[in-house]
Amino acid sequence: MGRPAVSGPTPRLVEVGPRDGLQNEKFVAPLDAKVAYVDALSGSGLREIEVGAFVSPKVVPQMADSERVFARIARRPGVVYSALVPNEKGFERALAAKAGKVAVFTAASETFNLKNINASIAESIERFKPVIVLAQKERLPVRAYVSTAFYCPYEGAVAPEAVVSVVRRLLDLSVTEISIGDTIGKAQTEDVKRLLSPLLDVVATESVFLHFHDTYGHAVENALTAWREFGVSGFDASTGGVGGCPYAPGASGNVATEALVCAFKAAGSDPGVDEAKLKAAAAGLFTHLGRPGGARPAK
Repeated sequence: MGRPAVSGPTPRLVEVGPRDGLQNEKFVAPLDAKVAYVDALSGSGLREIEVGAFVSPKVVPQMADSERVFARIARRPGVVYSALVPNEKGFERALAAKAGKVAVFTAASETFNLKNINASIAESIERFKPVIVLAQKERLPVRAYVSTAFYCPYEGAVAPEAVVSVVRRLLDLSVTEISIGDTIGKAQTEDVKRLLSPLLDVVATESVFLHFHDTYGHAVENALTAWREFGVSGFDASTGGVGGCPYAPGASGNVATEALVCAFKAAGSDPGVDEAKLKAAAAGLFTHLGRPGGARPAK
């Protein structure tokens, strides 16, 4: 049998393991391990790696050394090294570290936002408005994360209209791209279809990235559905499935980058990323995390 026909654009993967993955790990990885992890990822063919976050070390101890990670990584031409920033102070730190893109964050659930960052959705957007202004002045692209876009651990199912409303506000601020998060990994294909239909009426398909967690094993199928049926090509993933889900204790978190690469290759579209190098990068990291690798194989 021949290879299956391609039914979507070439996938674009954003590696979030060094930031979103590590910040949810119980053990704080040493600086050398983080640098080695990023350097190994840089050699895999990935085009964007979220290296760290410039947040309070009291709130996220795992990200306390982000400046030093940025200073020590071996940057490869053509690879974007990005960072999460919550406010102007965080942005200045990211700028000094020579981040190539910055990310801000909010949610589609009011309760989640209040419990996560002690702010309403509107308040969170007001907080990072100055970041977007500064980034535009420096000609840095801005990513906006929207958490709990499908289900909230406190409110249950989140209406697509609520997500679209938040995205409209972010587009009014001229963010470069939007990452739509399945924070507790509960979304299934019908949820993905239900949200993408109205969402893609207000935002360009190429500006959307989907951030699936694999808590219940649906992440790869969800990504393929968005790619095949809606032409979405942007996906976040974490090599080795690094990171848990803080709202589903004991469950896996981020979808593994190598699982998405394998699935897209099987579907006839090669993202241009070396699976063996991804696995080697994860293997080197997991020796420092106090647990075995948690990546599920692609179905």
